[in-house]
Amino acid sequence: MLLFSQGSPTTDLTDDDLRAALRSALDQLGPRKNVLAIPPDFTRFHSRAGLLTSEIYRYYGENLKDVLPALGTHVPMPAHQLDEMFPGLPHDLVRPHRWRDDVVTIGEVPADYVSEVTDGIWTKEWPAQLNKLVWEGGHDLILSVGQVVPHEVIGMANGNKNLFVGTGGVTGINESHFIGAAYGMERMMGKADTPLRRILNKAEELFCGKLPTIYIQTVVGPRPDGSLATRGIFIGEGSEPFEAAAELAVQVNFTQLDEEPERIVCYLDPTEFHSTWLGNKSIYRTRMAIATGGELTVLAPAVKEFGEDPEIDRLIRKYGYRTSPEVMEFVEKNEDLAANLSAAAHLIHGSSEGRFKVTYCPGHLTQEEVEGVGYEYRDLTEALAYYDPDSLKEGWNTDRDGNRFYYIPNPALGLWAAKSRLG
Repeated sequence: MLLFSQGSPTTDLTDDDLRAALRSALDQLGPRKNVLAIPPDFTRFHSRAGLLTSEIYRYYGENLKDVLPALGTHVPMPAHQLDEMFPGLPHDLVRPHRWRDDVVTIGEVPADYVSEVTDGIWTKEWPAQLNKLVWEGGHDLILSVGQVVPHEVIGMANGNKNLFVGTGGVTGINESHFIGAAYGMERMMGKADTPLRRILNKAEELFCGKLPTIYIQTVVGPRPDGSLATRGIFIGEGSEPFEAAAELAVQVNFTQLDEEPERIVCYLDPTEFHSTWLGNKSIYRTRMAIATGGELTVLAPAVKEFGEDPEIDRLIRKYGYRTSPEVMEFVEKNEDLAANLSAAAHLIHGSSEGRFKVTYCPGHLTQEEVEGVGYEYRDLTEALAYYDPDSLKEGWNTDRDGNRFYYIPNPALGLWAAKSRLG
């Protein structure tokens, strides 16, 4: 059921439009006394979820009891990020999600169903896990806020992924990521109906009937000048808000190119990207575009680590971004990686599979560290002098030597593919 629906590829919603949309939907729900908001964290700063969460606080006041950022495996947001993303929201309302500790398994999706929808790639039951606050908090309204955009694990981000992964636990997150990686990114990205989405939908159907969840879904895309516009907002119960937003996001966030670029350059905003765990969106969001034998250059001024979780960082450094068969073999032979399947999935996501070269230009990692995980290294200062982000436009550019390359200022906001690779 949709309480509010507005959007198109040319819609350009203002902040006031978003506030009015939210209030229109919440007015239809009637008074609530114990509200939980689940927005994304700072890695989805551009989602407009920050503005919407602040407006939820203004609407409900003291009846907004808890705000639980959907951190997944990420670290809790420091005070300066909370202030920037959620202006006016009291910090004492924010609860950190600890994915290794604060979760409860609410049920298991049957193994035969999991096997059926994954074509036999995963044949075990899947544990549906949620933060205890979501499951046991006694809220009379749960507002799940976020942006629908192409995603490497599930095809299109958000919907009930915000609950089961954003506030999920070790086993559920590890297995969900590995299912997506084993099934294949290129079979899923940009699609709303994928094996993992079906598993999460089944979990919500089987176990979450008691949760009073309303989804608030945005679609954000670039204007012709490169600035960002909110192209849609969809609010309601069940799968309809996600499905409506996903249909629009494919039109807004999926760029299809007439040719395969030999070179792609991605810039990682230093306020948003501090690790390759996040920054490798530059790889998997462009992998269906770049030509075989081509080069992806990643300008990463704030990247200082591989994994945001210390154990995952250790595993990335140990095993590196190798080919899928190599990673699968590592999983079979090594208990530490087998116990952290989300890390194994990430290694697959960050691999070029030997088809193209990845050159990282990090601000805070050494050449030895970068080459140790399987990438090429280039000095950041040198790279920025050659590819000056302030002088580049999104799309095709020509370098000082007269060679064409394709520039992407923020790979988190879309998906790029050459038409020749879409079959």
